[in-house]
Amino acid sequence: MKIQEIKSNQQSKYEEIIEYLKQDNGYWLENDKWDLTQEVFIGEKIYNSRYIDFSCFKNKYIKNEVKYYVLFNFKEKYLTNVSILEMSYRLNPMGGFFSKYYKDKISLIDINSDCLIKGGNFLIQTNINTDKSLNICKSKMASLLHFIKDFYDDREETEKDIWYSKNIKGVKIPASGANNGKNNRVSFEEIPIYYRETVKRYLKSIITTRSWSYCINTLSIINKFFKFFYINKYADGFLENISRCDIEKYIFYITNKNMDLCKDELHKNIAWIKKFLEYIQMAQYEKAPKKEIYYIIFPDDIPRQENKSIQVKRVKFVPEPILKQLDNNIMDLDRPQYIPMYILLRETGWRGTDILNLRFNNCLEQIWNNKEKQYNYYLCGEITKTGIAQLKIPIRYKVAQMVQKVIDKAKMLSTEKNNPKKYLFNTYEGKLKGKPLSKQNLLLTIQRLIEKKDIRDVNGELYHFRLHSLRHTRAKEYVEQGMGISIIQQILGHQSLQMTVHYATVTENTLYEKWKNTEDLELFKVDTNTNELEQVDLNSEDGEKLIRYEYVKKNLDAVRVPFGVCFKASKLPCKQQMNHCLTCASFCTTTENIPEYEEEIEHVKKQIDISKRCGRELWAEKNKTYLRLLEDTLTRVKEQKIIHKNGKSREEA
Repeated sequence: MKIQEIKSNQQSKYEEIIEYLKQDNGYWLENDKWDLTQEVFIGEKIYNSRYIDFSCFKNKYIKNEVKYYVLFNFKEKYLTNVSILEMSYRLNPMGGFFSKYYKDKISLIDINSDCLIKGGNFLIQTNINTDKSLNICKSKMASLLHFIKDFYDDREETEKDIWYSKNIKGVKIPASGANNGKNNRVSFEEIPIYYRETVKRYLKSIITTRSWSYCINTLSIINKFFKFFYINKYADGFLENISRCDIEKYIFYITNKNMDLCKDELHKNIAWIKKFLEYIQMAQYEKAPKKEIYYIIFPDDIPRQENKSIQVKRVKFVPEPILKQLDNNIMDLDRPQYIPMYILLRETGWRGTDILNLRFNNCLEQIWNNKEKQYNYYLCGEITKTGIAQLKIPIRYKVAQMVQKVIDKAKMLSTEKNNPKKYLFNTYEGKLKGKPLSKQNLLLTIQRLIEKKDIRDVNGELYHFRLHSLRHTRAKEYVEQGMGISIIQQILGHQSLQMTVHYATVTENTLYEKWKNTEDLELFKVDTNTNELEQVDLNSEDGEKLIRYEYVKKNLDAVRVPFGVCFKASKLPCKQQMNHCLTCASFCTTTENIPEYEEEIEHVKKQIDISKRCGRELWAEKNKTYLRLLEDTLTRVKEQKIIHKNGKSREEA
């Protein structure tokens, strides 16, 4: 065969392979037996093995593709020495398999992935008789086929059957999300071919507006939906004519045959299918259901999600004795690079992904403190989950010194190739090069420390550790130290005050002390010009308003919120959880909150500027809406002195 025999659209890609193999004076192209002891290769034997032999591949073109796969992954340090040795053991049976069944194929891309079944049978016949060896060999073969097919495929990523997050511009993936191979790709290969383009088009519509994990979970549920109907002998075209009867069968299967699923998962398996079907119908997809979805899936079909109070009960705090042991022994972690990550988790209460998302070029900032006449250190990061472009929180001087040392080391080790995104905690080589350190590896490292130091819970069991428990624990510490709930919300980067309240509990003793200190009620007002406290003339109009205001605060379960007080009855759910309290009828605000408004307005203006600089137009628009609401409320407060929509009716009720 000559190179002209390769399809014209594959020629240039195959020529790239040849050029790549010509490196090191053509050593890789000219030799079918690579010597591990060569300086251009490993430089030594691996467990007494010296050669990798490709001569078992009789088809020259397939042989060069396999060589390219091994060399590329070696050069990019995606394969460890042990992985290279494992691969060398599998070459001979793979070569024999391809030579026997696909000797006339010009390229590996002409071989379907279902060849793995045939390959498994061939491997058994060639005396690979252990499940472990068989699975490793099939895994290497599958990896090889996927790699080569992806190399030749020049289509847009969203036109392919497998999408990699790194190849889709604007995808919303957390810093740690791509560490796991399962998390950095979505595969449509299990979706029936007849509906594959429909599902791909739907995923494409949400891939840059929803999180990557949401898209993975959505595809998994849609795949389960189609699999159910095809297993039950439904044919291509069933979706267009789907009926209420068909949906009832699916709902019965989900709710009665999946008893291991929690309430939230049961909810998603029906609610997300409803959302999918509604969308493709409204968007007039060719293969959308003909009957209106509200005649097919009823609101009562969708199981209720888990009660928020149950979720709150699951919030887990690290017990104080265990926390002290961890803090005292953390310097003994067997992987020292994870020590600063743990310290920042303890110091800030941020999520693990927020810490991993820190960048060495802008994560530490000094801000002048007028009152203390000195610069204070702030940790700066993007909180992707709640859309905060740049959150700045103060950190202690010793912690700042530690961060600075990590920054200096990251600058020294980083290049445009091994750390293009300037991660503070970066992986500098290997398959995950350019990605942050693994959150899972930090967890495993801490677990090994717990075993080494024999840290046990009250039941005498080795403590089961969760990174997110540090976040809950830090929130509780903030409250017990007397920090206001709205400040804690800002530090933790929560979207709603309600979420902060869920996490921010206190011990009974601390609760008693705080209650005791605030039991005595004093009436006062703040002069907005001097910020001084003034006595109130109780006979004046302002005095009457303030008496009523303070009475309600004390007797009607009022809760302090940003810019004012919430008079919502404690048993009622908060309808403003995902909105600002400023628009809530239970909210009350007075002139004493004016400085808060002015400070927040300046803060939001800065956030708008930052969002624009970061190219986050959606965040900028949301902040502009919030800014208009703040400025309007401030104007009304200055005019009316006190604002409370429910007024006297709440007090008199």
